Amino acid sequence: MSNLLLSPSSARNLGSSASKLLPKTQCRHATLLKRPKRPYTFTQLVTLSDGSTYTHRTTSPASVVTSTKDTRNNPLWNPSSQKLLNVEEDEAGRLRAFREKFGRGWDSEVTESAEEAREGEEGLPPQEGEESLLDLISNYGRAEAAKGGAAGEQGKPAHLSGKERKSSK
Repeated sequence: MSNLLLSPSSARNLGSSASKLLPKTQCRHATLLKRPKRPYTFTQLVTLSDGSTYTHRTTSPASVVTSTKDTRNNPLWNPSSQKLLNVEEDEAGRLRAFREKFGRGWDSEVTESAEEAREGEEGLPPQEGEESLLDLISNYGRAEAAKGGAAGEQGKPAHLSGKERKSSK
């Protein structure tokens, strides 16, 4: 029995009968792997804002869910919906005051028919002094250039690097 506990290298020295009893290949049993837990999934009915429904599997036990945010009630994904048009209601003239201060560059794109309806309700002519934000920005640069203060002295760049300053002296 002591011959069976010897290593294969020492079994060569013992003789042919002992080498037949020892295994010639390594034997490695598989390690035990636990299976991952798979939670039970429920069938869930999701109702979207336009009334359409679909089903899917989820771990939530709630059987019916009403979605509040979806592609059907968002103007980015559904721009043709008349229900989602941005009709602005001016409370106490706040919107008009904002436009007088900052211009109309912040307004969302509105269809022409909605603008005509709004002008008819208010009965006020459109202000000619209102400019878009891009017009204000582009005119600001031109006004500073005309004064000569924005671009520095004529012919010289406004900012010089260290090497350029030394060479210009």
